[in-house]
Amino acid sequence: MKLLVTGGAGFIGSNFIHYWLAEHIGDEIVNLDLLTYAGNLENLKGVEGNANYTFVKGDIRDADLVNDLVKSCDTIIHFAAESHVDRSILGPEAFMETNIKGTFVLLEAARVHQKHFHHISTDEVFGALPLESQTKFTEATQYAPSSPYAASKAASDHLVRAYHHTYGLPITLTNCSNNFGPYQHPEKFIPRMITNLIDGENVRIYGDGLYVRDWLYVKDHCRAIDVVLQQGQVGETYLVGGMANDTNNLAVAKLLLSIFGLGEEKIQFVKDRPGHDRRYAVDWGKIQGELSWQPEHSFAEWLKETVAWYQANEAWWRPLKAEAETTYRKTGQ
Repeated sequence: MKLLVTGGAGFIGSNFIHYWLAEHIGDEIVNLDLLTYAGNLENLKGVEGNANYTFVKGDIRDADLVNDLVKSCDTIIHFAAESHVDRSILGPEAFMETNIKGTFVLLEAARVHQKHFHHISTDEVFGALPLESQTKFTEATQYAPSSPYAASKAASDHLVRAYHHTYGLPITLTNCSNNFGPYQHPEKFIPRMITNLIDGENVRIYGDGLYVRDWLYVKDHCRAIDVVLQQGQVGETYLVGGMANDTNNLAVAKLLLSIFGLGEEKIQFVKDRPGHDRRYAVDWGKIQGELSWQPEHSFAEWLKETVAWYQANEAWWRPLKAEAETTYRKTGQ
């Protein structure tokens, strides 16, 4: 099989490429990435010499380029997206261009050539759950996005499903919870805290720290995409989550401090961001029941693995750190 992976130099996309080439020897991957700030070819150093891997620098909004690449592939795995909520608050236009128009261009090429289109999306399209609630997002939850980022992803999800219903395009879709693991940009919550602690700085927490997220280790996410591609039903959506349901940001910070052997005096509360969703929780019962997928390890175990990776790969994340801190200063953190 030949896969076209969009955004393969990003965090989840690069982890997926490493995973797929190791697990599916003989398959080919073409990686289409524009190499914005979030795309980093250093993430893929380990596969550069693989004869089954090809990198193409380009924009998913470039219809001619996309058409040529889609024509020669079997399946499209669409990771490419602007994904940082804080950046979407500061400059939403890029999110509309990449996440909506870029997805449209890819879908048009997939429609013309009738290729399987797998769309990677987020649980943030569902909005927020009440903090005191025991409910979780399911595949039937109504969309209620809160940020420009989430709204742009919701729009792209609707486009993907519309192309299936209108044109018969073979699609599958996964909405995942917050990912963490190797190669995640240090502007994101967990790697930002880890790199701050490595540098002897405080961990900075928005608001009261009681914002709840469901954390998914990136390798578990890659395994979920694999099982959906191999066994999932065309036209179906599957929610993918981890084992950290109802874990708030303050609890994550305290767990990290315990891994580093540090005290809670390293926690610093800062001004909250606008429109901050209070709680996400993902019910991944459908993918477990139908496709026999579940996370391999607990959140605490995967978090220790992630800390160890950032400690061993300082040369990778340190050049990215200064630019990330500039973004946070703009949003008050």
